Amino acid sequence: MAHLLGAEALHLEYPTRVVFDSVSLGVDEGDRIGIVGRNGDGKSSLLGMLAGRIEPDGGRVTRRGGVQMGVLDQSDTLDPALTVGHTIVGDRPEHEWAGDARVRDVIDGLVSDLPWDATVGTLSGGQRRRVALATLLVGEWDVIALDEPTNHLDVEGISWLAAHLKRRWAASAGGLLVVTHDRWFLDEVATMTWEVHDRVVEPFEGGYAAYVLQRVERDRQAAVIEGKRQNLMRKELAWLRRGAPARTSKPKFRIDAANQLISDVPPLRDRTELSRLATARLGKDVVDLLDVSVSFGDREVLRDVEWRIAPGERTGILGANGAGKSTLLALVAGTLEPTSGRVKRGKTVRLSMLDQQFTELQEIAGDRVREVLARTRTSYVVDGKEMTPAQLLERLGFAREHLSARVGELSGGQKRRLQLLLILLSEPNVLILDEPTNDVDTDMLAAMEDLLDSWPGTLIVVSHDRYLLERVTDQQYAVMDGRMRHVPGGVDEYLELRRREQDASGAVADTAPKDQPRSAELRATRKEIAAAERRMEKLAAQVERLHARMAAHDPNDYGGLSALGEELRALEAQVAEEEERWLELSELVE
Repeated sequence: MAHLLGAEALHLEYPTRVVFDSVSLGVDEGDRIGIVGRNGDGKSSLLGMLAGRIEPDGGRVTRRGGVQMGVLDQSDTLDPALTVGHTIVGDRPEHEWAGDARVRDVIDGLVSDLPWDATVGTLSGGQRRRVALATLLVGEWDVIALDEPTNHLDVEGISWLAAHLKRRWAASAGGLLVVTHDRWFLDEVATMTWEVHDRVVEPFEGGYAAYVLQRVERDRQAAVIEGKRQNLMRKELAWLRRGAPARTSKPKFRIDAANQLISDVPPLRDRTELSRLATARLGKDVVDLLDVSVSFGDREVLRDVEWRIAPGERTGILGANGAGKSTLLALVAGTLEPTSGRVKRGKTVRLSMLDQQFTELQEIAGDRVREVLARTRTSYVVDGKEMTPAQLLERLGFAREHLSARVGELSGGQKRRLQLLLILLSEPNVLILDEPTNDVDTDMLAAMEDLLDSWPGTLIVVSHDRYLLERVTDQQYAVMDGRMRHVPGGVDEYLELRRREQDASGAVADTAPKDQPRSAELRATRKEIAAAERRMEKLAAQVERLHARMAAHDPNDYGGLSALGEELRALEAQVAEEEERWLELSELVE
């Protein structure tokens, strides 16, 4: 594969620390690279050096002659005086850009809801971000670098962006670099992962699932001291393997390697026990929305909503921007009264919300973190272990040196950690998470999910991060056309419903990809995958029982042992056959 760009012995430092030390790497034609790491470790700085926007203190960045690189960073550089249309397509005549299938696809996928003649200065931050992304994607680039491109995109927008990037170039052409905390998106678009940590960049083959598997194995082999981090990632791998099998089809590893690594990892959540604890804390009544409708002026946002929230329920809420998700949360939280119908709330309900505005932290912005923790309860039990607030905060990736910082001086990610901690320490029995993934990295997300696994209460989550939504909730509902609709098939079913809705209204452009697998075929394939999973579990149980029989058998009975060995080999052959079939089916779903 032809070389596109590279870095030799990069060194970068700031007055207080060294960010990179002698980093060498390269991007070739066909590379699709996801960049992960803790916040502050240098992901955006690495992207900036490769794009030529940050000058390294040592080493150099090289680029093949003629290579064009497009960059989406986190800053807003759009001219507020220009219109949406002029920002995206410039002075190109309409017949020219309208005749370009890719330009039409980008416009339909990202900004079809925005007025073409509106000035950028009148748009919200999220709308401006979509315009900036569309402006980049309509261009011709050999390499595209994206820094948190999924911010301000809903589930549909993220799904569209992943599909666009996958079909933008031929398999052996173009290069993609993407920094994101959206793990589903990483698995969709990345064929390689770079982990930025401890002044180095470590490469891994495959997307997020492959990265987790290799990282666990790396930590095991190296016997690293990071025991907490290792155990957390092994739990993450258990979710990837057990909860969403298709995700592990990309890594070029056998399934039994993953099974061996997670063999002693317990289930993510003991649902029966959590439900029992939740009922004990809440009673039978939580919050009931009874034939509820909400209107703002002439606009009806929600209508005839019936939702009886159960103790211990873990529900994810899906819906397009503006569909009414925030209105629904406000009804549950009691901050909004319905226009009609009624909201019935249990007497023992203690509800807390993790919102996007850091509401809980505004009154304590001038206090030091250590002072805030001193005013909270002295201990908190997680997975049967008692932990201090400081230990909990450390578990959430909060460095001890930041305990002396004032709350108002913390970064967005640090505020999110502290906000979650204070909410958990207040011991609510109903918890609402409104876009909890903002400002946090993949390690923080895994730590947050780990804490929520043992939280014995009712959990309601609104998030565009489909990985987190599927990971921490047990069921999903969609807000569509003002109503709540149960979607047993989760995000995939919701996206299919939205596609049908748009097809019916004629909102889908003629340029939509023609190679999209038919939904009926996908459903059949997924059913076959589930059946293969069940067969593999049964075979694994038979193999385990046979091993136990062999261990208990008379070692002097060679004939009996030989017969058992033959039986074992036959079972292992069946396991291998089922694994191969499972991988083939998973590739079809991909």
